[in-house]
Amino acid sequence: MPYTNNINHQSINKSIIHANGKLLLSAEYFVLDGALALALPTSRGQIFTFETLPDSNFIFWKSYDEKHQLWFDAVFSLEKLEATQTSNVEISNRLTQIFQAVRALNISFFEKNKGAKVESKLTFPRNWGLGTSSTLIYAIAKWANINPFILLEKTFGGSGYDLACAGAERSIFYQIKNKKPTWEECDFSPSFADQLYFIFLGKKQNSREGIQHYRKIEKQSFLLEKISNLSEQMLASASLSDFEKIINAHEDIISKTLHLQKIKDLHFKDYWGSVKSLGAWGGDFVLATSNRTEAETKSYFNKKGFEVFFRYENLIL
Repeated sequence: MPYTNNINHQSINKSIIHANGKLLLSAEYFVLDGALALALPTSRGQIFTFETLPDSNFIFWKSYDEKHQLWFDAVFSLEKLEATQTSNVEISNRLTQIFQAVRALNISFFEKNKGAKVESKLTFPRNWGLGTSSTLIYAIAKWANINPFILLEKTFGGSGYDLACAGAERSIFYQIKNKKPTWEECDFSPSFADQLYFIFLGKKQNSREGIQHYRKIEKQSFLLEKISNLSEQMLASASLSDFEKIINAHEDIISKTLHLQKIKDLHFKDYWGSVKSLGAWGGDFVLATSNRTEAETKSYFNKKGFEVFFRYENLIL
């Protein structure tokens, strides 16, 4: 499926781009080597406004969090694409890297006397790990009319499933074939969706560190097919009990391959349902299944110290 331009409004001088957040339900890590992954775009994401400033040689950038508080502010020169003013050097350096990659991919984009005013607005807290970086890459690529996957490769790296989620309208199957991203939208709307919950563990995980750990481990090729089959089985699950068996089997494979302890064994040994890591293990969100009431389920996780708790329908598109 080709990537699409997810632009809500565009004029000669202004474009507004909405990018979805993401959660990876299956094939974490293995997606890098071609396993089929089931991924879920979230209703929370990031909104970017790009406005052309004629006769200006600067890019004025402001980023706001979900509470409408300014958390990053910088000015970049068009000539060198470096910050002349910034509230955070590390972030402005990262943006300079992205801008320079954009210029290499579209030499006519950052032209002299065509400055810009950019505002980004998150609809989720930055530490949730729902895609602050992927929504940024997706939106800048759309603004500059370049392939977001090539921009990702030249900047952050990664599988690219999060970029596919950024412009998707529902769940997707994502797979790297012959080193190229492919995906198609699918209908993951299980009859037991009201028994699925998402819990934030309170620690934003660095996916690049997880990828480096995965790369160092010797893996058996048959596991790619096994993970891909589990992804397909998740989509086809007819009951909560079937779904739990599938995600438990998936957790076992990842745990044994990466020599990592399962999240349920770490924090939730006494929990009655299944708990699955989503994306990089050790932080961010987990998926929990429950055959008990929402109130009882939420109370369990709250007592464990985890306050951010979502029903499936309240987080997923």
